[in-house]
Amino acid sequence: MSLQVEKLEKNMAKLTIEVSAEEFEKAIHRAYLKNKGKMNIQGFRKGKVPQAVIERMYGAQIFYEDAANDVIPTAYQEEIGKSELIIVSQPKIDVEQIEKGKPFIFTAEVALKPEVTLGDYKGIEVKKIEIEVTEEELNQEIERVRNQNGRTVTVEDRAVQQNDMTVIDFEGFVDGEPFQGGKGENYDLVIGSGAFIPGFEDQLIGAEIGKEIEIQVTFPEQYHSKDLAGKAATFKVTVKEIKVKELPELDDEFASEVSDFDTLEEYKQDVKAKLLEKKEDDAYDQKEDAVVEKIIENSQMEIPEAMVDYQIRNMMDEFVRNLQMQGLSIEQYFQFTGLSAQKMMEDMKPNAMKKIQSRLVLEKIAELENLTATQEDVDQEIEDAAAAYNMEASKLRDFMGEAEMKQMKEDIVVQKAAEFVVEAAQEV
Repeated sequence: MSLQVEKLEKNMAKLTIEVSAEEFEKAIHRAYLKNKGKMNIQGFRKGKVPQAVIERMYGAQIFYEDAANDVIPTAYQEEIGKSELIIVSQPKIDVEQIEKGKPFIFTAEVALKPEVTLGDYKGIEVKKIEIEVTEEELNQEIERVRNQNGRTVTVEDRAVQQNDMTVIDFEGFVDGEPFQGGKGENYDLVIGSGAFIPGFEDQLIGAEIGKEIEIQVTFPEQYHSKDLAGKAATFKVTVKEIKVKELPELDDEFASEVSDFDTLEEYKQDVKAKLLEKKEDDAYDQKEDAVVEKIIENSQMEIPEAMVDYQIRNMMDEFVRNLQMQGLSIEQYFQFTGLSAQKMMEDMKPNAMKKIQSRLVLEKIAELENLTATQEDVDQEIEDAAAAYNMEASKLRDFMGEAEMKQMKEDIVVQKAAEFVVEAAQEV
């Protein structure tokens, strides 16, 4: 195999990879072995048709697609591994030559890691953040805990009110016809949560249990389903249950139940201290963001679009995984919010760009300052991660492969660079 690299504009590159005719012939034979059981040719038992017979009847190209799909990933990874290229996007593959008895040649267009020219990164001036916990914030936090410890009670003697937890059946119609995804039974809906199309929940206020009502709404212009976007719809809705939360009294008994303290006053002081600690952590994060943002402004780099697209896809994948952990699919999320995949990715683009720029400048700073991840750093990171997953550190270490360990070390170094520039910053 061989690799040729052609540098393109904006940190893009075109890689030409050549696989020998012998290797490609082996891939064609593997494709034959994979597919021969599907071939029915008169005079031969199923799965016993020789490769040469199939190629005479259907042409040698019958196995090309499977052979190419077999060869490309392996050849690409092998050649990239031997090179010093740092690729930061998925490859765009094109087949240049595919013919029996000749080398198989394909190209991969990729984004390369951009070079960063740093400006000032030491002594960055940022505005000092004043930290305090107000009485209102303290009360809000205690109310949140009260809500967590409240008990759910079914209400049967009144109509729906704001913040009620309801169970509903619904069916939607556009131009008098039901539409796909517009029907649900025993659906849990908190009034005022904003989970449904704008206007839907407001019109449920005043609805009585067991009585069907009609709700008129208009789908957003940017709704993910083009068939419904901007259209008026009627929903027939029946409220089946109304539930509310009864909150515990705010007294010493409550404090002793939700904490290790005997009195409400002690509990409040502890809550205030924890809120203050969180505000200090948040203030540090804001300071770090402000410092890094100024360093980005002082630096020069050219980010290839393919690198941004790759980052967005990673962010989307993470978002989908988080939804699945909550028992939701991305399709359900789009249905409830009216968003589309395209709109979500457009909204993610500024954040994706910021993530890339931040990572690049911090990696460059780590390089210039000779920052490294020590074994002690790695051990501590594994200990922290194991504690978060409630498992033994030794078992987590066993699960980690070479790639995961390399990524962990790189992340540690980037975090050290962030801490370095924050410590060197000046608050004004």
